[in-house]
Amino acid sequence: MGALARVVDRAIEWPVVTSFTWIGYAVRRRVARWRALESYDLSGRIALVTGGTSGIGFAAALALAKMGAHVIILGRDEARTDAARLELVRLADSQRISTVLASMDDAEEVRRAAAEVLAQHARLDILVHNAGALAAEYRCSPMGVEQTSAAQVAGQFLLTGLLLTRLEIGAPGRVITVSSGGAYLAPLTVSGLDPAPAAFDGAKQYTLAKRAQIALTELWAERARGRSVVFHSMHPGWVDTPGLAASLPRFRQLLRPLLRSPEEGADTIAWLAAARQPEKSSGAFWFDRVQRPTHRIAKTRAADTAERRERLWQWCEATSGWLLDRPGETGA
Repeated sequence: MGALARVVDRAIEWPVVTSFTWIGYAVRRRVARWRALESYDLSGRIALVTGGTSGIGFAAALALAKMGAHVIILGRDEARTDAARLELVRLADSQRISTVLASMDDAEEVRRAAAEVLAQHARLDILVHNAGALAAEYRCSPMGVEQTSAAQVAGQFLLTGLLLTRLEIGAPGRVITVSSGGAYLAPLTVSGLDPAPAAFDGAKQYTLAKRAQIALTELWAERARGRSVVFHSMHPGWVDTPGLAASLPRFRQLLRPLLRSPEEGADTIAWLAAARQPEKSSGAFWFDRVQRPTHRIAKTRAADTAERRERLWQWCEATSGWLLDRPGETGA
């Protein structure tokens, strides 16, 4: 990034309305002269995108397919997932689109999906963790914990672990986790990942899970060092998606003229999957193709301690039933 682009980026970064909306995307793209995604070549690469049936996940899958990757979309509903595959085939003009089914809050389904990917593909180069939604009501998942944390924290942890060895073949493989700008408001907490039903708040639970995702990305980068896999988290800004319309309809109505398109929200995901620059920054947090700080306020920074991170990792192991160095558990 040139000097002018850095100055402009700083000027629009802190005011959230200019940064997180399409305005920030458009200004940064123009001033920094971003390389077009279509100019990257992912031929021969295989990418798995969770939550790839709509919104940001679908846009990311389409971008990867247009760059030549074989894209596997993971969805919960068979009909919706098949429909998304057919639409991707049409829009990308590619037959290299396949599907796998799983609910990310169910450890057994995640294990079955991982086994299917391992059986059908000799390599896996890119794993995009995008599946996730803001729940309106408390629900206990098959993992025995609240569904948001199960799907967006423990489920992602499990899928990454099960596919880790296969990702090494990409040398480096890439794991990209789609977090949220809402994480800037959330402290790292482990007890908060499984609240009592009476204390459940969907928006709060979502941001706590997104904060945990950022911390786990950094932990993966540390604990899987030397395994030829790089880990990134990112946030897409404020994006107009079906999920947003369903979970935060008033927010969407108020800001709809300023919301980003799914393609704009997915741009950094696809760039992280294709560009060489991020290979040297495992564990980093990104927004609009620039590495960003993981904290904006002192309260969340103070809560992000080594002790809490260790507890988070242990919680993921206990909830998912997967241990990093357990023989036979990484798809070998």
